[in-house]
Amino acid sequence: MSLLVTGSIGIDTIQTPAGQAADVLGGSAIYFSFAASLLTPVRLVGAVGEDFPRHYLDILKERPIDTRGLEIRKGSKTFRWQGRYVGDMNEAETLRTDLNILGERAPKVPAEFRDSKVVFLANTHPALQRELLAQVTKPEFVVCDTMNLWIRTSRDELCKTLAAVDGVVLNDGEARLLTGENLLVRAGRQIQKMGPKFVLLKKGEHGCLMFAGETVWALPAFPTADLVDPTGAGDSFAGGTMAYLAKVRRYDAETIRAAIARGTVTASFAIEAFSLDGLRKATMEAFEARLQQYRCMLAVG
Repeated sequence: MSLLVTGSIGIDTIQTPAGQAADVLGGSAIYFSFAASLLTPVRLVGAVGEDFPRHYLDILKERPIDTRGLEIRKGSKTFRWQGRYVGDMNEAETLRTDLNILGERAPKVPAEFRDSKVVFLANTHPALQRELLAQVTKPEFVVCDTMNLWIRTSRDELCKTLAAVDGVVLNDGEARLLTGENLLVRAGRQIQKMGPKFVLLKKGEHGCLMFAGETVWALPAFPTADLVDPTGAGDSFAGGTMAYLAKVRRYDAETIRAAIARGTVTASFAIEAFSLDGLRKATMEAFEARLQQYRCMLAVG
């Protein structure tokens, strides 16, 4: 089953109470790909500049990630982000953003990837998301991500993208900003009216709210005391979720709920180390053990 992701690929510098990591591999499409590839092969589409460290390509080769859609563009610079987390680390403070290549034209989807059936449009400009989606022939299920930057600066473009997808993933603050609603249930319902049948609202350590048709579910986060770096947690969560949907090729509410459980477990590895180090150490055995623990945690009598 073909799972395609498009989105940002970047170089991050991160500060948290646990320490600092400078010039590490990051970006929404990278975290998504590495998380999803624990469960299923992934097709990666993105662009970096000629300054992109070549040894990062070796990291991607550790997993079944098809990088034929990764463009190294001459004369361009790779997207860079610098951020800091303090206190409970629920939200990053952006210290610097250099869009660089993200302000240029979108990369091309290779001909070999255009038959992809499940597509995730990871965080990038909403106009670029639609441009990339238009290159996929007949996708079965399309989900996008977004962020407060696009909600504030490109709202009209974002609304066009929301009308073109089956689902959207965003955090509670972004949902409130997009809808003007403080109550998340109302916010989720309002976003559904914008087009997506499936809306997933992330609430950090408090889990998520899922809206699918008339169904609303609240699921907790996986409990872990080893919080080192939350960067990429949401993208890793989306990666595990979409990987399961791509494997089973069903998109009903119950299946989406089962997928979210796997996304939740996948994200728990991502936050335990800087950059991709937590995901790189994750094994299927460890994943299955945490999934079983999570299932037991959700059981009620």
